[in-house]
Amino acid sequence: MIRVLIADDHAVVRQGLRTFLDLQADIDVVGEAADGEEAVAVAAAHAPDVILLDLVMPRLDGIGALRRLRETAPAARVIVLTSFGEDERLFTALRAGASGYLLKDSPAAELANAVRRVHAGGRAVDPELAREAWTERDPLHDRERRVLRLASEGMASAAIASSLGLSEGTVRNYLSDAISKLGAANRVEAARIAREKGWL
Repeated sequence: MIRVLIADDHAVVRQGLRTFLDLQADIDVVGEAADGEEAVAVAAAHAPDVILLDLVMPRLDGIGALRRLRETAPAARVIVLTSFGEDERLFTALRAGASGYLLKDSPAAELANAVRRVHAGGRAVDPELAREAWTERDPLHDRERRVLRLASEGMASAAIASSLGLSEGTVRNYLSDAISKLGAANRVEAARIAREKGWL
């Protein structure tokens, strides 16, 4: 069972999300919060697996809450839910540790699948939104870029790990993050997009 916390300052939005998620056999909504401060407190009390976090909230906004949640609920995976698709918001949320970024008008089934994906260790960022957000800005960290470059040259994860002095799991995580950030389907497409943008 995936334990979910919903943090949004609009009660109607929280209720709508809860109503839908409660219909999912593998998802249990364990708490709600109306602002960032409350989100941090409820997360500490209920240890959710996944947090659905609004960006625009009183007292403590989503980005501020996200940074605090990295300390108070480090095991929780955060999906930012917002009405905004601006590049700086997306970039900042992912840099602050979000595992996903979805617009509030995303289909309900997509939201449930995103919860499952991030709980399994993946990422959930709308591909088109990701590409639009980073048309000019390079989203890759140095390690992600180095790993993706080696992967694009045909090296297997084990060989990359040995070459960079990393664990194979860490290499896979870097590749997964790079693929998600670039809105790609796999490492080959991710490398192609990065090269076209001049980031690789």
